[in-house]
Amino acid sequence: MTDRPAQAAARQATPFDPGPAPIQPSTWPVWLGVGVAALAARLPWPAQRALGRPLGAVLKVVLGTRRKVAARNLALCFPDMSTAERARLLDQAFTALGVGLFEFARAWWGDVAPMRKGLRVEGLEHLKAAQAGGRGVIVISGHFTTLELSARLMCDYAPLAGMYRPHATSAMEWAVKRGRLRYATAMFGRDELRPALKHLKQGGLLWFAPDQDTRRGESVFVPFFGRPAYSLTSTHQLARLSGAAVVTFAHERRPDGGYTLRLSPALEDFPSNDATADTARVMAAIEAMVRAVPAQYLWIHRRFKRQPEGRGQLYR
Repeated sequence: MTDRPAQAAARQATPFDPGPAPIQPSTWPVWLGVGVAALAARLPWPAQRALGRPLGAVLKVVLGTRRKVAARNLALCFPDMSTAERARLLDQAFTALGVGLFEFARAWWGDVAPMRKGLRVEGLEHLKAAQAGGRGVIVISGHFTTLELSARLMCDYAPLAGMYRPHATSAMEWAVKRGRLRYATAMFGRDELRPALKHLKQGGLLWFAPDQDTRRGESVFVPFFGRPAYSLTSTHQLARLSGAAVVTFAHERRPDGGYTLRLSPALEDFPSNDATADTARVMAAIEAMVRAVPAQYLWIHRRFKRQPEGRGQLYR
């Protein structure tokens, strides 16, 4: 296990002062769900792991549409697998999702001390090298079920700020942002480009996951598992405008129950003058992360919903 640096352990997150929480009647169902999740976050970790597995099996049945999306994604990304192999991977992915829901709750509202036991952190030297001369660093992850927990654990070693898509409901946005700012130095909504750039120009670390097809932001088609995937150029744009380095951040839940966080050397000659080429490099790095732990990727997202020939063709 890697010892946490004293300065990182003592670091205080940015105070969160959004004013009073939204409590109008329309938010009460959301607050009920948040309350249940916050209580679940306080269950003993062995109990959460035990409950997460059957929860994943239930989600596989209840979330029928998402199950079909995940199965289709696996067929598109792993065409050489047999039907039986993909079925096993689908089961494993929903198990990881069930456990991951408890991890999300713990990251936002609970105690992650149990996850620090057996934690392996690799590549911190790459992050320090990228920060040489006060340079800002963009830290890139993919959408894995371990995403939120791993970011919180990494904040023990590096003062990460995050860029995220705000929640549609005011109560959920308030609760999650408050939870994240217990460990992150700042949280920037995806439209808060200027403060995010200022943070990078001041030598800050900015973490986000650019591997989903979204309606907002400049995107291009680049390969992902050999198929065109509509992908945000945000990594290229932020690096170009701020002068920041780009480091990739892989994370996994190991079979022994521990976690591994792995930082890679900064991408060389990044950014270039070609946004599409740079975005393809970022997606290739995320694809390598997925291939390493495919069961822990968030396959329920319609990653290929937009295609050069039209929208939604591959999920019909």
